[in-house]
Amino acid sequence: MSDGYMHDDKQADDGKDAGDVALASMPASLAALIRRSDGPAGRPLPPVDQWSPEFCGDLDMRIAADGTWFYLGTPIGRLPLVKLFASVLRKDADGKTYLVTPVEKIGISVEDAHFQAVEMASDGNSETGGRLTFRTQLGDLVQLDQDHPMRFELEAETGGLKAYIRVRGRLEARLTRALMYDLIALADAGKEPHADQYGIASGGAFFPICSLAELEAFEVHA
Repeated sequence: MSDGYMHDDKQADDGKDAGDVALASMPASLAALIRRSDGPAGRPLPPVDQWSPEFCGDLDMRIAADGTWFYLGTPIGRLPLVKLFASVLRKDADGKTYLVTPVEKIGISVEDAHFQAVEMASDGNSETGGRLTFRTQLGDLVQLDQDHPMRFELEAETGGLKAYIRVRGRLEARLTRALMYDLIALADAGKEPHADQYGIASGGAFFPICSLAELEAFEVHA
């Protein structure tokens, strides 16, 4: 092992960062990701949907509800490393999330969403009805449209509204609470065939939050 990797081991022993773990404790392909974690930014995303490796078991890695990544119970503080792990994320039809390389498929846990949407902008194009673009905490830019839909659900504990946007594949970003308020300020009644619904229009598509009848009932009883 080179001195650079030994340096990572030492930082892990000091408890500074879960990203600086002993590489021997990681599956081979994930260890290779760590070695490249400080490489050039902006590289294309790997084609994880085209890979069909064997399942290699679960890893003690977790994406918390606030978007923080944990390994062995400790936050991963190195952003380049988190971005590399996120680049090989895949949620399969079984509902589980995996880190996928050409030779390994490793399960991780996700408390809520894979990403956090932290910023929103509109192109203000009146001819197309406008298009909303969201930025995740890891720098992904996602335009809200039919290929990247938004869904809404109520939070079980508080009854508050949550919004999720499709980032890629089955991976989603949850809007932060502050961003959710900004989004709701843009909501309105839909046009045909959604005239009886209240929601968000973007990119030529409409994403309903609730029916107008439900909205009126909420306003009366709130």
